[in-house]
Amino acid sequence: MAENVISVSGGAAALLSDELARVAQRVQRGVARVRSGSGFGAGTVWRTDGLVITNHHVVAGGGAEVVLDDGRRFDARVIARDPSNDLAVLRVEANDLPALSVRDARTLRLGELVIAVGHPVGMVGAASVGIVSAALPASPEQDERELVRADVLLRPGNSGGPLVDAAGRVVGVNAMVMGGLSLSVPSHLVARLLAAQERPLLGVGVQETVLQPALAAAAAVERGLLVVSLTAGGAAERAGLLVGDILLALDDHALPEPAALLAALAGAPAGSVRLRLLRGGVPRELSVLLPGRPEQQAA
Repeated sequence: MAENVISVSGGAAALLSDELARVAQRVQRGVARVRSGSGFGAGTVWRTDGLVITNHHVVAGGGAEVVLDDGRRFDARVIARDPSNDLAVLRVEANDLPALSVRDARTLRLGELVIAVGHPVGMVGAASVGIVSAALPASPEQDERELVRADVLLRPGNSGGPLVDAAGRVVGVNAMVMGGLSLSVPSHLVARLLAAQERPLLGVGVQETVLQPALAAAAAVERGLLVVSLTAGGAAERAGLLVGDILLALDDHALPEPAALLAALAGAPAGSVRLRLLRGGVPRELSVLLPGRPEQQAA
C-alpha cells in the first residue's frame, strides 16, 4: 500500500521556499549571541527595552555578554531564572532591541512548519526547518514538562535561540535534542516567568523536594519546595519563614516545583498571601505581605 505523502507543485514549492527564506532573514535580526563562563549559545530578543531570553544552562555560571545581529555588544545581567524549565532572563542597557513577535505555543498544531534559528557550531544565524511532531497537551500532568517537540535540526549553539512559526512568531526557546527530536521551552512558560518577575517576590531560594511518606500523609501532598536561602529583609524573612521550611502551597496553589511558585506569584493579588508549610514536620501557615517587586533572581 502506498504511503500518504504531501505533494507540492514546483511553483508552490518555490513560493514556500522564498517565504521561509524571508522569515528566517527577518528572525535573524532578533537572535543574539550569548557567551558566559558556562559556554556559548543564542538569545531570543523578547522585548525592545532590553530583555533577552536564553537557556539557564547557557548562563549557569553567572552574567554574560550579548552580541546582537547588528554587531552591538552588551554586558548582560541575569535578572530571573527558572532552572526547572531551563530558562533565564537577561537584561541589557538598551531600549531599541529588535524584538521578535510571540505566539502562544499552545495554539500550535501537529504538522505545522517551524524554523529554529541560532548559532550551531559557530555558524551565526543559521536556520533549520521542520514540523511540529506533537501538539502540547491541553492539560499537562503535574510532573510532565511542557515542551514543543519538532524535527528541526539543533546543535550546540542553538540553545536559547527561537523556534518560530511560518510567520516568524516565537513559539519556543530551543533547549535540547532527545530521541532525534528537538525540544523547545514553549513561549507561554516564558510569558509566565516574566509575569512573575513583574510581581512581588517572596525573597526565597527554593529547591524541589519529595516528602517522606509520613510527611506526605500529614501534608496531603507528595512534593514541596525546600527553603534553602532567604533574602535579608525580604518579605519571607519578615514574615518569619526559616531556611529548612518546606513550602506546600501559596493561597490555594500547590507548590510541587519552583515554576509553580512563580506562577502563583504571578497571579497573586496585591497585599498579603497565605503560605502553607511544614516546619520540623509540623504543618503551619504564615501570612506574607508582598512588597513592590525589584529585579532579583530568587522567587
